[in-house]
Amino acid sequence: MTFPVVGMVGGGQLARMTHEAGIPLGLKFKLLSDTPQDSAAQVVSEVVIGDYRDLDTLRAFARGCDVITFDHEHVPTEHLRALEADGIPVRPGPDALVHAQDKGVMRARLAEIGAPCPRNRIVSDPADAAAFAEEAGGFPVILKTVRGGYDGKGVWVVRSEADAADPFRAGVPVLAEEKVDFVRELAANIVRSPHGQAVAYPVVESIQVDGVCDTVIAPAPDLSEELAGEAQQLALRIAAELDVVGHLAVELFETRDGRILVNELAMRPHNSGHWTQDGAITSQFANHVRAVLDLPLGDPRPRAPWTVMCNVLGGDFPDMYQAYLHCMARDPQLKIHMYGKDVKPGRKVGHVNTYGDDLADVRERARHAADYLRGTITE
Repeated sequence: MTFPVVGMVGGGQLARMTHEAGIPLGLKFKLLSDTPQDSAAQVVSEVVIGDYRDLDTLRAFARGCDVITFDHEHVPTEHLRALEADGIPVRPGPDALVHAQDKGVMRARLAEIGAPCPRNRIVSDPADAAAFAEEAGGFPVILKTVRGGYDGKGVWVVRSEADAADPFRAGVPVLAEEKVDFVRELAANIVRSPHGQAVAYPVVESIQVDGVCDTVIAPAPDLSEELAGEAQQLALRIAAELDVVGHLAVELFETRDGRILVNELAMRPHNSGHWTQDGAITSQFANHVRAVLDLPLGDPRPRAPWTVMCNVLGGDFPDMYQAYLHCMARDPQLKIHMYGKDVKPGRKVGHVNTYGDDLADVRERARHAADYLRGTITE
Protein backbone atom coordinates (compact mmCIF):
# COMPACT_ATOMS: atom_id res chain seq x y z
CA MET A 1 0.00 0.00 0.00
CA THR A 2 1.32 3.41 -0.98
CA PHE A 3 0.57 6.20 1.46
CA PRO A 4 -0.36 9.58 -0.07
CA VAL A 5 2.00 12.51 -0.45
CA VAL A 6 0.71 15.79 0.98
CA GLY A 7 2.23 18.86 -0.68
CA MET A 8 2.39 21.83 1.71
CA VAL A 9 3.01 25.29 0.25
CA GLY A 10 4.73 27.48 2.83
CA GLY A 11 7.39 26.60 5.38
CA GLY A 12 6.17 28.28 8.55
CA GLN A 13 5.18 26.86 11.92
CA LEU A 14 1.73 25.83 10.70
CA ALA A 15 3.34 23.55 8.13
CA ARG A 16 5.72 22.24 10.80
CA MET A 17 2.88 21.28 13.13
CA THR A 18 0.71 19.88 10.32
CA HIS A 19 3.62 17.64 9.29
CA GLU A 20 3.96 16.51 12.91
CA ALA A 21 0.29 15.51 12.95
CA GLY A 22 0.76 13.40 9.82
CA ILE A 23 3.71 11.39 11.15
CA PRO A 24 1.64 8.88 13.22
CA LEU A 25 -0.53 8.27 10.14
CA GLY A 26 2.48 7.34 8.03
CA LEU A 27 1.84 10.18 5.60
CA LYS A 28 4.54 11.60 3.38
CA PHE A 29 5.01 15.36 3.26
CA LYS A 30 6.63 17.47 0.56
CA LEU A 31 7.30 21.12 1.36
CA LEU A 32 7.67 24.21 -0.83
CA SER A 33 9.61 26.64 1.34
CA ASP A 34 11.20 30.03 0.84
CA THR A 35 14.45 29.10 2.61
CA PRO A 36 16.04 26.02 4.19
CA GLN A 37 15.88 27.81 7.57
CA ASP A 38 12.08 28.08 7.60
CA SER A 39 10.35 26.41 10.53
CA ALA A 40 8.95 23.40 8.65
CA ALA A 41 11.98 23.06 6.35
CA GLN A 42 14.02 22.07 9.41
CA VAL A 43 11.92 18.93 10.01
CA VAL A 44 10.32 17.81 6.72
CA SER A 45 12.48 15.35 4.80
CA GLU A 46 11.55 16.42 1.26
CA VAL A 47 11.93 20.18 0.83
CA VAL A 48 11.84 22.20 -2.37
CA ILE A 49 13.22 25.73 -2.09
CA GLY A 50 11.39 28.08 -4.41
CA ASP A 51 8.99 30.95 -4.98
CA TYR A 52 5.30 30.03 -4.58
CA ARG A 53 4.43 33.01 -6.80
CA ASP A 54 6.11 31.34 -9.81
CA LEU A 55 3.74 28.99 -11.67
CA ASP A 56 6.50 26.80 -13.13
CA THR A 57 7.92 26.29 -9.64
CA LEU A 58 4.48 25.37 -8.30
CA ARG A 59 3.85 22.92 -11.14
CA ALA A 60 7.20 21.22 -10.66
CA PHE A 61 6.60 21.00 -6.91
CA ALA A 62 3.10 19.54 -7.37
CA ARG A 63 4.33 16.60 -9.46
CA GLY A 64 4.13 13.50 -7.34
CA CYS A 65 1.81 15.09 -4.76
CA ASP A 66 -1.63 13.60 -4.17
CA VAL A 67 -3.01 16.84 -2.75
CA ILE A 68 -1.82 20.42 -2.26
CA THR A 69 -2.61 22.44 0.86
CA PHE A 70 -1.22 25.57 2.47
CA ASP A 71 0.62 27.16 5.37
CA HIS A 72 -0.62 30.60 4.21
CA GLU A 73 -3.17 32.14 1.83
CA HIS A 74 -0.84 34.05 -0.49
CA VAL A 75 -0.52 31.74 -3.53
CA PRO A 76 -2.01 33.56 -6.57
CA THR A 77 -5.52 32.33 -7.32
CA GLU A 78 -4.81 31.88 -11.02
CA HIS A 79 -1.88 29.58 -10.19
CA LEU A 80 -4.14 27.36 -8.12
CA ARG A 81 -6.62 27.15 -10.99
CA ALA A 82 -3.76 26.05 -13.24
CA LEU A 83 -2.83 23.27 -10.80
CA GLU A 84 -6.45 22.10 -10.75
CA ALA A 85 -6.47 22.11 -14.54
CA ASP A 86 -3.39 19.87 -14.37
CA GLY A 87 -5.42 17.39 -12.31
CA ILE A 88 -3.86 18.18 -8.91
CA PRO A 89 -6.38 18.40 -6.03
CA VAL A 90 -5.99 21.78 -4.28
CA ARG A 91 -7.58 22.01 -0.82
CA PRO A 92 -8.97 24.46 -0.04
CA GLY A 93 -9.63 25.22 -3.69
CA PRO A 94 -9.11 28.62 -5.30
CA ASP A 95 -12.83 29.48 -5.34
CA ALA A 96 -12.87 29.10 -1.55
CA LEU A 97 -9.39 30.42 -0.74
CA VAL A 98 -9.96 33.76 -2.50
CA HIS A 99 -12.30 34.69 0.37
CA ALA A 100 -9.36 34.47 2.78
CA GLN A 101 -7.03 36.21 0.33
CA ASP A 102 -9.20 39.22 -0.52
CA LYS A 103 -11.16 40.99 2.22
CA GLY A 104 -13.34 42.80 -0.32
CA VAL A 105 -14.39 39.52 -1.93
CA MET A 106 -14.95 38.02 1.52
CA ARG A 107 -17.21 40.85 2.68
CA ALA A 108 -19.26 40.78 -0.52
CA ARG A 109 -19.81 37.03 -0.33
CA LEU A 110 -20.64 37.06 3.38
CA ALA A 111 -23.24 39.74 2.68
CA GLU A 112 -24.75 37.53 -0.03
CA ILE A 113 -25.23 34.63 2.38
CA GLY A 114 -26.51 36.84 5.19
CA ALA A 115 -23.59 36.38 7.59
CA PRO A 116 -23.47 39.14 10.24
CA CYS A 117 -20.57 41.54 9.58
CA PRO A 118 -19.51 45.07 10.53
CA ARG A 119 -20.72 47.78 8.16
CA ASN A 120 -18.15 48.04 5.37
CA ARG A 121 -17.34 49.10 1.81
CA ILE A 122 -14.37 49.65 -0.50
CA VAL A 123 -13.16 53.26 -0.38
CA SER A 124 -11.08 55.11 -2.98
CA ASP A 125 -9.27 57.87 -1.06
CA PRO A 126 -9.19 59.67 2.31
CA ALA A 127 -12.23 61.79 1.40
CA ASP A 128 -14.18 58.64 0.57
CA ALA A 129 -13.07 57.13 3.88
CA ALA A 130 -14.39 60.23 5.65
CA ALA A 131 -17.70 59.85 3.80
CA PHE A 132 -17.89 56.23 4.97
CA ALA A 133 -17.16 57.32 8.53
CA GLU A 134 -20.11 59.70 8.38
CA GLU A 135 -22.33 56.87 7.10
CA ALA A 136 -21.10 54.61 9.92
CA GLY A 137 -21.74 57.13 12.68
CA GLY A 138 -18.42 58.98 12.69
CA PHE A 139 -14.75 58.39 13.30
CA PRO A 140 -12.88 56.30 14.28
CA VAL A 141 -13.17 53.68 11.51
CA ILE A 142 -10.97 50.77 10.49
CA LEU A 143 -9.14 50.76 7.14
CA LYS A 144 -7.63 47.55 5.78
CA THR A 145 -5.72 46.68 2.65
CA VAL A 146 -7.81 44.02 0.95
CA ARG A 147 -4.84 41.67 0.49
CA GLY A 148 -1.75 40.73 2.43
CA GLY A 149 -2.39 41.95 5.97
CA TYR A 150 -1.90 39.79 9.07
CA ASP A 151 -1.13 40.18 12.80
CA GLY A 152 -2.20 43.82 12.73
CA LYS A 153 -0.22 44.66 9.56
CA GLY A 154 -2.23 46.33 6.83
CA VAL A 155 -4.81 47.55 9.36
CA TRP A 156 -5.26 51.15 10.54
CA VAL A 157 -7.51 52.75 13.15
CA VAL A 158 -8.35 56.09 11.49
CA ARG A 159 -9.64 59.02 13.53
CA SER A 160 -9.86 61.75 10.87
CA GLU A 161 -9.65 62.29 7.11
CA ALA A 162 -6.10 63.57 7.52
CA ASP A 163 -5.28 60.39 9.44
CA ALA A 164 -6.42 58.23 6.49
CA ALA A 165 -3.63 58.85 3.99
CA ASP A 166 -1.27 55.95 4.82
CA PRO A 167 -3.47 53.02 3.68
CA PHE A 168 -3.77 54.46 0.17
CA ARG A 169 -0.04 54.93 -0.41
CA ALA A 170 0.44 51.26 -1.33
CA GLY A 171 -1.81 51.69 -4.37
CA VAL A 172 -4.03 48.69 -3.51
CA PRO A 173 -7.78 48.65 -2.77
CA VAL A 174 -8.74 49.65 0.75
CA LEU A 175 -11.69 48.32 2.74
CA ALA A 176 -13.36 50.56 5.32
CA GLU A 177 -15.19 49.01 8.27
CA GLU A 178 -17.04 50.46 11.21
CA LYS A 179 -15.14 50.25 14.49
CA VAL A 180 -17.15 47.68 16.41
CA ASP A 181 -17.91 48.25 20.08
CA PHE A 182 -17.06 44.72 21.19
CA VAL A 183 -16.48 43.14 24.57
CA ARG A 184 -14.06 40.47 23.33
CA GLU A 185 -12.87 38.53 20.32
CA LEU A 186 -13.96 34.95 19.74
CA ALA A 187 -12.98 32.30 17.21
CA ALA A 188 -15.04 29.42 15.83
CA ASN A 189 -12.82 26.70 14.38
CA ILE A 190 -14.30 24.01 12.15
CA VAL A 191 -12.94 21.40 9.75
CA ARG A 192 -14.78 20.23 6.62
CA SER A 193 -13.97 17.39 4.21
CA PRO A 194 -14.66 17.18 0.45
CA HIS A 195 -17.68 14.93 0.94
CA GLY A 196 -19.22 17.41 3.38
CA GLN A 197 -18.45 15.89 6.78
CA ALA A 198 -17.68 18.67 9.25
CA VAL A 199 -16.71 19.00 12.91
CA ALA A 200 -16.77 22.06 15.18
CA TYR A 201 -14.39 22.78 18.05
CA PRO A 202 -15.53 24.68 21.14
CA VAL A 203 -15.69 28.44 20.55
CA VAL A 204 -12.67 30.15 22.12
CA GLU A 205 -11.81 33.59 23.42
CA SER A 206 -8.83 35.17 21.66
CA ILE A 207 -6.97 37.94 23.48
CA GLN A 208 -4.91 40.28 21.27
CA VAL A 209 -2.01 42.50 22.33
CA ASP A 210 -0.84 45.13 19.81
CA GLY A 211 -2.70 43.32 17.05
CA VAL A 212 -1.04 39.95 17.78
CA CYS A 213 -2.75 36.96 19.38
CA ASP A 214 -1.45 36.63 22.93
CA THR A 215 -3.76 34.17 24.73
CA VAL A 216 -6.53 31.75 23.72
CA ILE A 217 -8.95 30.32 26.27
CA ALA A 218 -10.92 27.19 25.39
CA PRO A 219 -13.83 27.27 25.76
CA ALA A 220 -14.58 31.00 25.91
CA PRO A 221 -15.48 31.76 29.55
CA ASP A 222 -19.06 32.76 30.35
CA LEU A 223 -20.21 32.39 26.74
CA SER A 224 -23.83 31.33 26.66
CA GLU A 225 -24.69 28.01 25.07
CA GLU A 226 -26.97 29.86 22.66
CA LEU A 227 -24.29 32.24 21.40
CA ALA A 228 -21.66 29.48 21.27
CA GLY A 229 -24.02 27.34 19.20
CA GLU A 230 -24.80 30.30 16.94
CA ALA A 231 -21.07 30.87 16.34
CA GLN A 232 -20.45 27.21 15.52
CA GLN A 233 -23.44 27.04 13.18
CA LEU A 234 -22.32 30.25 11.47
CA ALA A 235 -18.83 28.85 10.88
CA LEU A 236 -20.25 25.58 9.54
CA ARG A 237 -22.60 27.48 7.21
CA ILE A 238 -19.80 29.70 5.90
CA ALA A 239 -17.65 26.61 5.23
CA ALA A 240 -20.48 24.94 3.32
CA GLU A 241 -21.46 28.06 1.33
CA LEU A 242 -17.84 28.78 0.34
CA ASP A 243 -17.06 25.07 -0.20
CA VAL A 244 -14.11 25.15 2.18
CA VAL A 245 -12.07 21.95 2.51
CA GLY A 246 -9.79 21.70 5.51
CA HIS A 247 -9.60 23.92 8.57
CA LEU A 248 -11.54 27.19 8.72
CA ALA A 249 -11.13 29.75 11.49
CA VAL A 250 -13.89 32.34 11.73
CA GLU A 251 -12.68 35.24 13.87
CA LEU A 252 -15.59 36.98 15.57
CA PHE A 253 -16.49 40.03 17.62
CA GLU A 254 -18.86 39.57 20.55
CA THR A 255 -20.67 42.89 20.77
CA ARG A 256 -21.90 44.66 23.89
CA ASP A 257 -25.49 44.04 22.84
CA GLY A 258 -25.00 40.26 22.68
CA ARG A 259 -24.39 39.68 18.96
CA ILE A 260 -21.54 38.10 17.01
CA LEU A 261 -20.02 39.68 13.89
CA VAL A 262 -17.53 38.08 11.48
CA ASN A 263 -14.14 39.82 11.59
CA GLU A 264 -11.81 37.63 9.48
CA LEU A 265 -11.57 34.20 7.83
CA ALA A 266 -8.52 31.93 7.70
CA MET A 267 -8.54 28.73 5.62
CA ARG A 268 -5.67 26.84 7.22
CA PRO A 269 -4.73 25.81 10.76
CA HIS A 270 -4.92 28.92 12.90
CA ASN A 271 -3.37 30.38 16.04
CA SER A 272 -6.75 30.25 17.79
CA GLY A 273 -6.71 26.46 17.33
CA HIS A 274 -3.23 25.71 18.72
CA TRP A 275 -4.79 24.73 22.04
CA THR A 276 -6.20 21.61 20.31
CA GLN A 277 -2.74 20.00 20.13
CA ASP A 278 -2.99 19.10 23.80
CA GLY A 279 -6.53 20.06 24.76
CA ALA A 280 -8.68 18.25 22.18
CA ILE A 281 -9.11 14.59 21.29
CA THR A 282 -8.12 15.41 17.70
CA SER A 283 -6.03 18.49 16.96
CA GLN A 284 -6.81 21.04 14.28
CA PHE A 285 -3.66 19.89 12.45
CA ALA A 286 -4.65 16.22 12.44
CA ASN A 287 -8.16 17.04 11.27
CA HIS A 288 -6.85 19.36 8.55
CA VAL A 289 -4.73 16.50 7.20
CA ARG A 290 -7.68 14.12 7.39
CA ALA A 291 -9.91 16.61 5.58
CA VAL A 292 -7.60 17.36 2.66
CA LEU A 293 -7.17 13.59 2.12
CA ASP A 294 -10.95 13.05 2.52
CA LEU A 295 -10.47 10.73 5.48
CA PRO A 296 -13.10 10.51 8.25
CA LEU A 297 -12.65 13.40 10.67
CA GLY A 298 -11.61 12.97 14.29
CA ASP A 299 -13.42 13.89 17.49
CA PRO A 300 -13.01 17.63 18.26
CA ARG A 301 -14.16 17.48 21.88
CA PRO A 302 -11.91 18.88 24.64
CA ARG A 303 -9.95 16.57 26.93
CA ALA A 304 -10.22 18.87 29.97
CA PRO A 305 -12.67 21.52 31.15
CA TRP A 306 -10.19 24.32 30.35
CA THR A 307 -7.20 24.70 28.04
CA VAL A 308 -5.17 27.90 27.69
CA MET A 309 -2.67 28.67 24.94
CA CYS A 310 -0.17 31.52 25.27
CA ASN A 311 2.08 32.57 22.44
CA VAL A 312 5.78 32.84 23.21
CA LEU A 313 7.12 36.02 21.64
CA GLY A 314 10.74 36.88 21.21
CA GLY A 315 12.29 39.40 23.58
CA ASP A 316 15.74 40.24 24.88
CA PHE A 317 16.40 36.69 26.11
CA PRO A 318 17.52 34.67 23.06
CA ASP A 319 18.44 31.35 24.76
CA MET A 320 14.99 30.05 25.67
CA TYR A 321 16.26 26.50 26.16
CA GLN A 322 17.86 27.54 29.46
CA ALA A 323 14.37 28.35 30.75
CA TYR A 324 13.14 24.79 30.24
CA LEU A 325 14.56 23.58 33.56
CA HIS A 326 12.47 26.04 35.56
CA CYS A 327 9.29 25.76 33.44
CA MET A 328 9.22 21.97 33.32
CA ALA A 329 10.07 21.54 37.00
CA ARG A 330 7.45 24.09 38.06
CA ASP A 331 4.69 22.54 35.91
CA PRO A 332 5.18 18.92 34.80
CA GLN A 333 1.90 19.09 32.83
CA LEU A 334 3.08 22.07 30.76
CA LYS A 335 3.27 21.52 26.99
CA ILE A 336 5.87 23.57 25.13
CA HIS A 337 5.84 23.92 21.33
CA MET A 338 8.79 25.74 19.76
CA TYR A 339 9.07 26.63 16.06
CA GLY A 340 12.83 26.55 15.47
CA LYS A 341 12.93 30.29 14.73
CA ASP A 342 15.62 32.79 15.62
CA VAL A 343 14.47 34.91 18.53
CA LYS A 344 13.58 38.47 17.53
CA PRO A 345 11.60 40.97 19.61
CA GLY A 346 7.87 40.52 19.05
CA ARG A 347 8.25 37.48 16.80
CA LYS A 348 6.14 34.37 17.44
CA VAL A 349 8.71 31.69 18.24
CA GLY A 350 6.50 29.17 20.02
CA HIS A 351 3.52 28.64 22.27
CA VAL A 352 2.61 26.83 25.47
CA ASN A 353 -0.52 24.90 26.37
CA THR A 354 -1.88 24.21 29.84
CA TYR A 355 -5.08 22.46 30.85
CA GLY A 356 -7.04 21.51 33.95
CA ASP A 357 -10.18 21.97 36.01
CA ASP A 358 -9.59 25.46 37.42
CA LEU A 359 -9.47 28.29 34.86
CA ALA A 360 -7.57 30.76 37.05
CA ASP A 361 -4.86 28.18 37.73
CA VAL A 362 -4.64 27.11 34.08
CA ARG A 363 -4.31 30.74 32.92
CA GLU A 364 -1.64 31.54 35.49
CA ARG A 365 0.43 28.49 34.53
CA ALA A 366 0.33 29.34 30.83
CA ARG A 367 1.08 33.03 31.37
CA HIS A 368 3.98 32.28 33.74
CA ALA A 369 5.58 29.81 31.32
CA ALA A 370 5.27 32.13 28.30
CA ASP A 371 6.69 35.08 30.22
CA TYR A 372 9.53 33.02 31.72
CA LEU A 373 10.52 31.64 28.32
CA ARG A 374 10.54 35.16 26.93
CA GLY A 375 12.59 36.40 29.87
CA THR A 376 10.13 39.05 31.11
CA ILE A 377 10.06 37.27 34.49
CA THR A 378 12.90 35.38 36.15
CA GLU A 379 11.26 33.59 39.06
